[in-house]
Amino acid sequence: MKPVYVSPQSLTGKEFHFCPGCHHGTIHKLIAEAIDFYNLKEKTIGVASVGCSVFLYDYFNIDVVESPHGRAAAVATGVKRAKPDKFVFTYQGDGDLAAIGTAEIIHAANRGDLLTVIFVNNSIYGMTGGQMAPTTLLGQKSTTSPYGRDFHRDGYPIKMAEMLATLEGVVFSGRFAVNKISNLNKARKAIFKAFEMQQKGIGFSFVELLSSCPTNWGLSSLDANKRVEEEMIPYYPLGIFKEKNTLDEL
Repeated sequence: MKPVYVSPQSLTGKEFHFCPGCHHGTIHKLIAEAIDFYNLKEKTIGVASVGCSVFLYDYFNIDVVESPHGRAAAVATGVKRAKPDKFVFTYQGDGDLAAIGTAEIIHAANRGDLLTVIFVNNSIYGMTGGQMAPTTLLGQKSTTSPYGRDFHRDGYPIKMAEMLATLEGVVFSGRFAVNKISNLNKARKAIFKAFEMQQKGIGFSFVELLSSCPTNWGLSSLDANKRVEEEMIPYYPLGIFKEKNTLDEL
């Protein structure tokens, strides 16, 4: 019988520990497919930070460097400069990249470091207790905003893809989702595009992916997917905000 699907070789095959309905496993698969497609397994170094990304080394059959909370972009910059022949990507959540790691990601992007950043936005601190994140939506309840996020007190949710798109060093910045097949296919295409740009030496690429967190949202898997569609996407519109395909455009 002819197989209709084969698991990416860049995954170890270890069973994911993520909560039921979480999209991290899906996003891992998309990244692994890109690594396999471009034959990068032996030259890829992933950089993970604290949060749900921390177990990257368990699931990917590649070299992985662990960094302190929020510092993945800075560590990845060091890795890429020490090993310029390697393909380097970071895998970060919103509580990590958009909060404690804001300075690191902005300056890595502004320098145009030859990195690919995968940013998983589930609008909450997933691993550490469901606290409000910089991306938490207005009115959204969390353990630190039990009455809902109030812009008078807490400010507004940060739109990272749009903000980084304004920086000269960024060659690709876009936001996508994996809550349904049509969105997932676009996310896959964006990840492949970002990987291609690093290989061509064009510059810094940023792929934001809207993801669900059923456990900390207090929702079923189906309702969490529905929330991505009905609440997150209206505030965080999907699409490409910046794309420069050649060095001549820089």
